[in-house]
Amino acid sequence: MLLQPLRSWATWTLCREGLRSPAWGPGKRGAQRWAWPRDKENEKEKKSVICVEGNIASGKTTCLEFFSNTTDVEVLPEPVPKWRNVRGHNPLGLMYRDACRWGLTLQTYVQLTMLDQHTRPQMSPVRLMERSIHSARYIFVENLYRSRKMPEVDYVVLSEWFDWIVKNTDVSMDLIVYLRTTPETCYQRLKMRCREEEKVIPLEYLDAIHHLYEEWLIKGGPFPIVAPVLG
Repeated sequence: MLLQPLRSWATWTLCREGLRSPAWGPGKRGAQRWAWPRDKENEKEKKSVICVEGNIASGKTTCLEFFSNTTDVEVLPEPVPKWRNVRGHNPLGLMYRDACRWGLTLQTYVQLTMLDQHTRPQMSPVRLMERSIHSARYIFVENLYRSRKMPEVDYVVLSEWFDWIVKNTDVSMDLIVYLRTTPETCYQRLKMRCREEEKVIPLEYLDAIHHLYEEWLIKGGPFPIVAPVLG
């Protein structure tokens, strides 16, 4: 029941922004696939990067799963498996249990793995990413600092490293798709999916993340909006 309105939403939103025109055809196992028309007059057409942003359990995975059945689109899910297993260690789980102790450890690795996501060779005309290195800094690092769970020295070091990356590496994107979902809805979904690390996440944490997303992508401050926002 969810996929049909999601498909309609994706069709409408991408067409509204003039990114591509939809052409539907049969895909694997009868699924519909989105064909991105090629510009035959310009074979070196600029490749596009679209980042899907939103709170924990806001529907990002469902959105990416829909587009994974499309042609000429490469989907890059958030590298959560890496965050859960770094040579036998689980920095994601450790951070949720003791953010003051493990916040810097996790966010340093998140920044590294998201940098890898942004800079790996793009093989398809459109790359669809789950979150970005920008939201790692502007949402999750910022939340740790504002909630007094990250010392200022850690915050400054991570910020300096992030600023260097932005100035010296291409981590740009062409469109941000913001899945605006209430913290209460996210909390219910989070409880239903029962991921081990997320069992300790309170509603207050989702409220804080929601506030930062709204501040960044809707209210326009204090951080730069690095691409047009669709939401």
